[in-house]
Amino acid sequence: MDNTELGKVYADGEAIVRQGDRGACMYVIQSGSVDVMEESGGRALRLATLEAGEFFGEMAIFERQARSATIRARGEARVLTIDRRTLMRRIQNDPTIAFNLLQTLSHRVRVLDAEVKRLNSNLPSSPGIVRAG
Repeated sequence: MDNTELGKVYADGEAIVRQGDRGACMYVIQSGSVDVMEESGGRALRLATLEAGEFFGEMAIFERQARSATIRARGEARVLTIDRRTLMRRIQNDPTIAFNLLQTLSHRVRVLDAEVKRLNSNLPSSPGIVRAG
């Protein structure tokens, strides 16, 4: 069987994960794309769009915390679910998976760091404000 047939197909706008829910798996986008949405006060803000080959939900594998965002299919999207045990088994078989995962996470941290610095540069200087960076 071809691996592209393993994932679940989501319709345009369908939620794959919801912000605040507990999770125990991550997802790999096999085809299509998804929107990463932060929901607050009845409004949704698109934080990013992820494409085929990218992954999301990995924090649930490492930390048993609530999902930090809602992920919705952007058009039709096929997404593969990977639980912790499956990920660990795949990493044992191919350690480059761990390297690629860390490389992507490092890039995401770097992007977030740049955003924090950009936001801090827009804050007025004040003796009582401690700025990150």
